[in-house]
Amino acid sequence: MSIIPHPRRRILISLLVAGSFSALLALPAFAQFRVEVSGVGLTQMPVAIAPFRGEAQSPQKIGSIVKADLERSGMFRAVDTAGVVADENTRPDLANWRQKGADAIVTGSVSPLADGRFDVRLRLWDVVRGQDLGGQSYTVAQADLRLSAHRVSDFVYEKLTGEKGIFSTRIAYVTKAGQRFNLWVADSDGEGAQSALASSEPIISPAWSPNGTQLAYVSFESRKPVIYSHDVATGKRRLLANFRGSNSAPAWSPDGKQLVATLSRDGGSQLYSIGLNGGEPRRLTQSSSIDTEPAYSPDGQAIYFVSDRGGAPQIYRMNPAGGNPERVTFTGSYNISPAISPDGRWLAYVSRVGGAFKLQVMELASGTVTSITDTSADESPSFAPNSRLIVYATQQQGKEALMTTTLDGKIKARLSGAGGDIREPDWGPFQR
Repeated sequence: MSIIPHPRRRILISLLVAGSFSALLALPAFAQFRVEVSGVGLTQMPVAIAPFRGEAQSPQKIGSIVKADLERSGMFRAVDTAGVVADENTRPDLANWRQKGADAIVTGSVSPLADGRFDVRLRLWDVVRGQDLGGQSYTVAQADLRLSAHRVSDFVYEKLTGEKGIFSTRIAYVTKAGQRFNLWVADSDGEGAQSALASSEPIISPAWSPNGTQLAYVSFESRKPVIYSHDVATGKRRLLANFRGSNSAPAWSPDGKQLVATLSRDGGSQLYSIGLNGGEPRRLTQSSSIDTEPAYSPDGQAIYFVSDRGGAPQIYRMNPAGGNPERVTFTGSYNISPAISPDGRWLAYVSRVGGAFKLQVMELASGTVTSITDTSADESPSFAPNSRLIVYATQQQGKEALMTTTLDGKIKARLSGAGGDIREPDWGPFQR
């Protein structure tokens, strides 16, 4: 029994090679993003984010971006700051803010400099303990104002949770506008998108390298699937796999020295290890079934992948050198698109449930599975580098959407605006 592809997915590249481009060619045009946060968590910290002094004249509303970042994380809820005027030099009335229910308050300013750059400053206060938790300042070009706001969010998040923030990281995804496919690199909230590659042929399967400098992807510009890597900073690209048949579903090893990909060079679709310095690919699976969608565990000790060797697509795990795989998913008869959290604790995947494709999260230690969405066309889950959020594509109220969700599904954020359409998001690593 072969793997039936998700209606909007890349899973069976062999079907695309045979000419089944219909799902990809139906993509509407790219549109501006809009963040909408929904849901209520159980233990959200109440934080007041005052409008930054000077932001009314700034091209970017720093305080609003920070508020959206923190709410999207699922860890915080915003306390009303209407009418507040304060900056990093103002000592807030902490007793008053405590009365308003805030546990912390963020103040700051954004000021234009004579050379055209901007000075962004913040101060964070612990309202409960009455402590000044410190501040930061950033001198940035106008184009980097949003990035400075995300860095403010990272500072606040880390000070209040003890964990590293992910707001200044990046995501990649694919769109189609007219007859042009685009590979985009954007902020973690979907804003500030820059086109890394445009083509009249489909682009699929973007995958960030472990150091965040490269994107591997599959291009059909040669009228067959071929794997390239793209240097995000310079735009230079390099051919990685153009063997006979199809070359698809690239996944980086954690050390960044090799890829695992699905090749059909020897007949069926099987997994191969490909060294980035050339050489002959090494075959890892030896089945008569379709083996595809590989994903490394963060410690490099296992490769997860999808196979229909049991009669229907399920997720399996094997040693990186190959060997006998063990089945991982047993809930449901159709499970695809494995993604492993950077902390190694969680497996996200898509399961077909009664004709709907729904995002699932499994705790690997216990095998407990939780369905975390109420949508029916979920695809391409990818974890944030702190393992706290998942980005995925779906359809919501009849429209294409890029979403983030907390692992319990309680806090979701829609990042795409009306008419926007995106495919196959991949969340990049922390910047090194």
